[in-house]
Amino acid sequence: MRHGEHTGHAEQHAGHGPHHSPGGASWSTAARATLHCLTGCAVGEVLGMVIGTALGWGNVPTMILAVALAFFFGYALTLRGLLAAGLGFRAALKVALAADTLSIAVMELIDNGVIALWPGAMDAHLSDPLFWTVLALALAAAFVITTPVNKWMIGRGKGHAVVHPYHH
Repeated sequence: MRHGEHTGHAEQHAGHGPHHSPGGASWSTAARATLHCLTGCAVGEVLGMVIGTALGWGNVPTMILAVALAFFFGYALTLRGLLAAGLGFRAALKVALAADTLSIAVMELIDNGVIALWPGAMDAHLSDPLFWTVLALALAAAFVITTPVNKWMIGRGKGHAVVHPYHH
């Protein structure tokens, strides 16, 4: 399927709210896009922390793994929907990279920044309530800061806006 074949589809979904128009995107659209991104990031972060901790790795390699997995799962969630919509893998990958890279990068910067700067959080173990509390706060901060970024991008036809024509 070519992208131009989907323009009518996007117009049919006008009832979903403004996605990208001269006035910008709605906050609810931006929040939904950010929540989608947050889901992949959270899965990757937690899995990375669990694997790194289980293998006895230090903070830096564990954080690198967690970030890599956050990007992997963030892209994978988008790819799943695009492949289900009938896009080939290469086309879907290009759309996913365009849709999610900045959003995931901002989210990871904020999330890991909070964890790195929170006293004792880097040394907290998975069984420590501090680990889960700081992770939850870090992900919440990442959501709050990334949502306006996504709103700005979607309002300009970038980010998650490039995925919308493929939603069914």
